[in-house]
Amino acid sequence: MLRLQSRASQLRHVASLQVSEGPVPVRTRPCFKLPPGAKYSTIRSATPFPRDTDTITKLMVANRGEIAIRVFRACTEMNIRTVAIYSEQDKMHMHRQKADESYLIGRGLPPVAAYLNIPEIINIAKENGVDAIHPGYGFLSERSDFAQAVIDADIKFIGPSPEVVRRMGDKVEAREAAIEAGVQVVPGTPGPVDSAEHALEFCETYGLPVIFKAAYGGGGRGMRVVKKMEDIEENFHRATSEAQSAFGNGALFLEKFIERPRHIEVQILGDKEGNVVHLYERDCSVQRRHQKVVEIAPAPQLSQEIQQAMTTDAIRLAKHVGYENAGTVEFLLDNSGNYYFIEVNARLQVEHTVTENVTGVDLVQSQIKVADGKSLPEMGLTQDKISLHGCAIQCRMTTEDPARGFQPDTGRIEVFRSGEGFGIRLDSALGFAGALITPYYDSLLVKVIAHAQDHHSACAKMLRTLKEFRIRGVKTNIPFLLNVLEHPQFLSGVVDTYFIDENPQLFQFKPSQNRAQKLLKYLAQVMVNGPSTPLATNLRPSETIPSVPEIPYEPSHPGDLHLQRKLPEPPMGFRNVLVKDGPEAFAKKVRQHQGLLLMDTTFRDAHQSLLATRVRTHDLKRISPYVSHQFNNLYSLENWGGATFDVALRFLHECPWDRLDTLRKMIPNIPFQMLLRGANAVGYTNYPDNVVYKFCDEAVKHGMDIFRIFDSLNYLPNIIVGMDAVGNAGGVIEAAISYTGDVSDPTRTKYNLDYYVDLATELVKAGTHVLAIKDMSGILKPRAATMLVGALRQKFPDMPIHVHTHDTAGAGVAAMLACYQAGADVVDVACDSMSGMTSQPSMGAVVASLENTEGDTGINLDDVSAYSAYWEQARNLYGPFECAVTMKSGNADTYRNEIPGGQYTNLQFQAFSLGLADQFEEVKKMYVEANKLLGDIPKVTPSSKVVGDLAQFMVQNKLNGKMVEERAEELSFPVSIIEYFQGYLGTPPGGYPEPLRTRILQGKPKMEGRPGESLKPLDFDDVKSKLVEQHGKIVRDVDVISSALYPKVTDEYLDFKEKYGPVDALNTRMFLVGPKVAEEIEVEIEKGKTLSIKTLAVGDLDKEGKREVFFELNGQLRSVFIRDNEATKEMHFHPKALKGVHGSVGAPMPGTVIEVKVKNGDKVVKGQPLLVLSAMKMEMVVNAPMTGIVKNIMAQKDMKLEGDDLLMDIDSD
Repeated sequence: MLRLQSRASQLRHVASLQVSEGPVPVRTRPCFKLPPGAKYSTIRSATPFPRDTDTITKLMVANRGEIAIRVFRACTEMNIRTVAIYSEQDKMHMHRQKADESYLIGRGLPPVAAYLNIPEIINIAKENGVDAIHPGYGFLSERSDFAQAVIDADIKFIGPSPEVVRRMGDKVEAREAAIEAGVQVVPGTPGPVDSAEHALEFCETYGLPVIFKAAYGGGGRGMRVVKKMEDIEENFHRATSEAQSAFGNGALFLEKFIERPRHIEVQILGDKEGNVVHLYERDCSVQRRHQKVVEIAPAPQLSQEIQQAMTTDAIRLAKHVGYENAGTVEFLLDNSGNYYFIEVNARLQVEHTVTENVTGVDLVQSQIKVADGKSLPEMGLTQDKISLHGCAIQCRMTTEDPARGFQPDTGRIEVFRSGEGFGIRLDSALGFAGALITPYYDSLLVKVIAHAQDHHSACAKMLRTLKEFRIRGVKTNIPFLLNVLEHPQFLSGVVDTYFIDENPQLFQFKPSQNRAQKLLKYLAQVMVNGPSTPLATNLRPSETIPSVPEIPYEPSHPGDLHLQRKLPEPPMGFRNVLVKDGPEAFAKKVRQHQGLLLMDTTFRDAHQSLLATRVRTHDLKRISPYVSHQFNNLYSLENWGGATFDVALRFLHECPWDRLDTLRKMIPNIPFQMLLRGANAVGYTNYPDNVVYKFCDEAVKHGMDIFRIFDSLNYLPNIIVGMDAVGNAGGVIEAAISYTGDVSDPTRTKYNLDYYVDLATELVKAGTHVLAIKDMSGILKPRAATMLVGALRQKFPDMPIHVHTHDTAGAGVAAMLACYQAGADVVDVACDSMSGMTSQPSMGAVVASLENTEGDTGINLDDVSAYSAYWEQARNLYGPFECAVTMKSGNADTYRNEIPGGQYTNLQFQAFSLGLADQFEEVKKMYVEANKLLGDIPKVTPSSKVVGDLAQFMVQNKLNGKMVEERAEELSFPVSIIEYFQGYLGTPPGGYPEPLRTRILQGKPKMEGRPGESLKPLDFDDVKSKLVEQHGKIVRDVDVISSALYPKVTDEYLDFKEKYGPVDALNTRMFLVGPKVAEEIEVEIEKGKTLSIKTLAVGDLDKEGKREVFFELNGQLRSVFIRDNEATKEMHFHPKALKGVHGSVGAPMPGTVIEVKVKNGDKVVKGQPLLVLSAMKMEMVVNAPMTGIVKNIMAQKDMKLEGDDLLMDIDSD
């Protein structure tokens, strides 16, 4: 900021010197001479050339925007001083800065009315010595009373005479003049229609379709096509209102509507001596709402015969009415080659630029010279000297959103980068970063003109240019223009006015990524309002970027050492066997393997247990190549499923499917393993079976290999659903026994060896490829491990056995070694720095313990140490979620309370957040009591949550087990408890405890059998259509599955992604707490594209409760505005419509309410008009999105609204 302020100060100083001390001396170059009489000057409006006019020395433009600037530029080249007028809303507009003088007009008037204030415009012109006034287009450009007022004030009017303006501006009189001149016209009313009834009479006589047209203006305003008799009255009133707003006169006339015409217009230029020439024609057939979008000169594929006839008729009509200055004669050309006069635009047209490019004639300067009294021959503009040179195309780039029916968008342009180059012309007034787009005026942003040798070349040049544009902060129609220019019909050169309507594919847009600006918005949001994901501790993320260990590399040839290092393909692993030979061969290979195999949980369960599942893909993928090369002999890498799925969406704002894809590409040789909660998939509730099947199918397609399938109650029907789903998908089925109790304690008979062997027998019968023991609480003691694994090995000698545990008690390594000795093939470990406590046993300890024995893991201990060093540093990035803040060591009391490792730390955090930190020991004791009350059940998600909820409920309410049993009928239990007893999780081993179940349910319905069995299949197409409706076409098939599992979380994730972009590309400290002021970071958003970001400053609070945050992006200044949530708590803002709620009706565009058609309590039907909005001189009727009762109307007449502001609510009746 200091640098920016310093530079601004220098510029102001230099400017002051030039003003106070006179012009800076200029040294002439040798052999360079000025034209006779010319002098050097530093005054902006002066040029070293003589003035081209005799009487015009100062010219005012009674207009705004790009046309004002266009005229100013022409004047400057002619050495004419320029004057601008501007409304209060245009104080910061560029056109006032481009003029030599500028004056405020219409103080206190509405935005459009300011530029229609004829007396004030004339007064300003007279007071400031203006010789001539150019009306531009729109506003007063076709008002004869304005032209007359200018002339009456002894000021030259740059345009036709007032009488010609009046006659040609009146569409009815223009028709009469055309008929008098022998030019064919379209059947229409002889004069303005003064009522809807008269319009109806015309339609009954001539038939439909017809078109209403504003009698005193053009540009698509006040135009309405009517194809049904019942629509005549509504369209008459809407067109009248639009015309009144845009032109100050609501008069309309009515014409027969010509089907499928081409819109061809001829540019004419006349002088005061009666000379008239044409500058050929333009094709303006690409139109939307009768407003031109793309214009071409000359008209492609137009026969010379028709061209000559049209231009001849245009000149004949101009001479007939005594036309002088520039104008346009417009025709409709039908498929048979017949053309009809429709109107004369007695002014300069928006699209005059393409004519200038192909003829080389500056139309604006020609206008001024004609007004100054020069004849066309004096200007060298005789018909024989006017010729065509190539083809030109103009695209009107607007701030409209084509994906939402071209609704105008408003706001601040955050980024503006234009397309440029050979053959490109840009006419603009708002083409810069920081420009404010208001709802008060036309949505035109930039006119882009491409000039080339032929139509096809001009299209290619225009396409290239539009693709170079980068505009952020407001929506534009660039995606639509690109589709138009790439369409084969447009490239052929022949389109009619139905082109847009008949090509819906023009509205199929590839969404703009806008990644850089979205990331800046995210960083600014975190800087102003704090972390986007709640932080659990006061520890800050480390500022150290973890060092990735090098992968040993040996070049194939000694001479290759000087070449750029390229990693070899990773060595073969067990996944190569699986991919080649399938799950059965894979299982056989595992069973035949000599030595103990390991599954690494570092990528999932380890950080779920120690760091609240918060480890991001960003840090996983950095170490992935090392894992792929140095740990290729792992049985598997657990990296997905369980809590990682919803946490990724909910808190890390990244897609779990993208994580799977990314890691799969980086680790192609090691099998991936995930946790599947049987019929619950990766959720916490029951789903229809087709959801589980679809999930597994997609998971395999995205790279998942092994599915550890379990049920939290060991409920066999739920497990078998998951097994069948995985088998159908082609994955490895690893059915798991959820271990609880203690098989080495003969007094605990519920879960004895027979229970587990019988359960395993059922899983083997059901077709499991691998048998797993899931010791989620870390209570499998070494002796129990020997007994259980030994019994299973004896029963199933050919079945691979995989054991999972947690090291909460500190005996995990001993237990896993005992499992190996008893016959286990695979055990779970985590890298040393991510092991221990509630995580898995140490990888290094197991590797070292079995070195040089029959059980040797084949893993190098030095590689384990290097791997651990990376995670030791990475773990410090996640200090805000570090379990060691509250848990300093393991605890053997897990053998008593049987709390799962992942839940142990969560319960501890919850106890601290609920103010029960000093009662955590009591929570653990009550966990034991709660488990007994529930029937002594296996405890793993989601059953463990039921036990934990009941335990905390008991502590908070100072209850013990006996009190719960006695007072069950009067207590308000957590929902999870009630649903457990209703049967939503399945049936627990041994059934439900009675009479507690009956007392708690008190007659509530019970679910018999498998919970998901009664659910009807989910309609995925319906889910996708709703997602597309809410989030647009960015929705992918994997998003549909995520939504099927977590609908609300997925909606929030997609909204977040759309708003903030690829936040997963940020390093972890930036993601969690944001940057410091003056900090520089680099963000790789894709291969070969890296953003360089520097934070400059955070601004003060403005009147809207926002702060401007300044950045430097790739060396360019960028800024974003962020609402300060804390500071604006006391400020009032209009409520927004609720996204995704059908009856919450929001403003489709920023604008002003001009009519409310309903009141509270009214019953409305879908499609019924609710209110009318006006913005950028366009009116829009907001219709009811559904049938229902209107309530809570928030909009009032004349109220100014922003996009998505709540208009009203509709309740379904």
